Amino acid sequence: MEHPAMIKRILEIDLPPDRSAFLWGPRKTGKTTLLRQQLSGAFWIDLLDYDLFLTLSQRPTRLRQIIDAQTAKTVVIDEVQKIPHLMDEIHWLIENRGIQFILSGSSARKFRRGGASLLGGRAWRFELYPLVSRELHNLQLEKALVSGLLPSHYLSPDSEMDRRAYVHDYLKEEIQAEALTRNLPAFSRFLQCAALTNGMLLNYSNAARETGVSVKTIREYFQILEDTLLGRQLPAWKRTGKRRLIERSKFFFFDIGIVSALLNYRSITPGTPAYGRAFEHFILQECWAYRHYSRKEFPISFWRTASGAEVDLILGDADAAVEIKSAENAGDRTKGLHLFMEENRCKKCFVVSRDPMPRKINPFVTVLPWKMFCVMLWEGEII
Repeated sequence: MEHPAMIKRILEIDLPPDRSAFLWGPRKTGKTTLLRQQLSGAFWIDLLDYDLFLTLSQRPTRLRQIIDAQTAKTVVIDEVQKIPHLMDEIHWLIENRGIQFILSGSSARKFRRGGASLLGGRAWRFELYPLVSRELHNLQLEKALVSGLLPSHYLSPDSEMDRRAYVHDYLKEEIQAEALTRNLPAFSRFLQCAALTNGMLLNYSNAARETGVSVKTIREYFQILEDTLLGRQLPAWKRTGKRRLIERSKFFFFDIGIVSALLNYRSITPGTPAYGRAFEHFILQECWAYRHYSRKEFPISFWRTASGAEVDLILGDADAAVEIKSAENAGDRTKGLHLFMEENRCKKCFVVSRDPMPRKINPFVTVLPWKMFCVMLWEGEII
C-alpha cells in the first residue's frame, strides 16, 4: 500500500517571484504534505502551534518581526484562516519587503464574513482535491466508492474509523469552535439529510422539514458547507431550447467517503441506487479536479428537462456530454444524450460505465469503460 507522502500529486505550486498564492482545500486533502514537498526551502509558520497562534492573534505585527529575522524570501503560513486579521500584515510584507507568501487554509468563511483582505489580486488561487485516478498506480474502484479518496482514508487499513473521526472533527473544530451555528444537533441532522440527497436536486423545503429548522437556516447551512469547502453545487445547464429545463442545482460533498461516513456505509453493492450515485460522484470528482489542475477552468453542469430526461455532465460549452451508468453493460439507450444533441451542437458524447470494452452505440455516442474515460480525461482527449 502506498504512503500518502510517496504519492506524486498533480498540482504544482509554480509561481513567478512577484506573486503569492492561496492553497485552499478541505481538511486532510494533503495540503501540508504537498507544500513540504514542493517548498522545502521556505520559512514555515504553522498556526496549529497554539503558542504561535496566540501570539499572532494578540499581536499581528509580531509577524513582521519574525519574518525580518529570516533570510528566506518565501514564507508558508499553514491554516491561515485561523487568524484572518493577519492578512493586513501579510499584505504589508508583500508590498514593502517583497516576501512571497503561500497561504494554505480549509475555509475562507472568516475572510468573507469579516471583510479580511484576500490580497487584491496579488495572490493566485490553487485548490487541492482528493486523490484522482492519475495519481494512483491502480485505483481500486470498489474501495474508493466507500472510503473516498482523501489520502489518509483511501490508504487506511481502517477507513471506517477514520471517516467517522473526520466528521466528528469537522463538527467540533470547524462548526462548534468557530461558532458557525449555535444549534449543533440540528446541523448534525442536516448533514445526514444532505448526505441522503447527495447528487440530487436541491430542495430546501424538504431539507428544512427533515431537519426541523427554517428554509432560511437550511440555505445558511448549505452555505456553511460550501464556505468550509465540504461541498459544492453542480449548476444546471441553462441554455434553453424548445424543451423546458430544470434550473435548480445539485449539491455534492467534496468526497464520496464523507457521504459513506454520514450514512454509515461499510460497503456498497453494485446495482443499487447508492452504488450508482457513488459512481457518478466519483466521475464528477475526476472532472472537477481535472478542470482546476489543467487550468482550463471550463464550466461543468448537468442538463435535465422538466419531463425528466437528463444528461449527467455537460463539460464546457457542450464540448462534451457525459452520461454516467454504473452497470457492467450500459446498454444502448441514450435518450438524454439524443435529446440534448437535438437542441445543442455537442462536439463529443460519451457513456461512462463499467463496461469491459469501449464501443460505438451510433456515430455520435461512444461507450467508455471508466478507466479509459479517466485516462482520456487526464490526457486532454475529452475536453
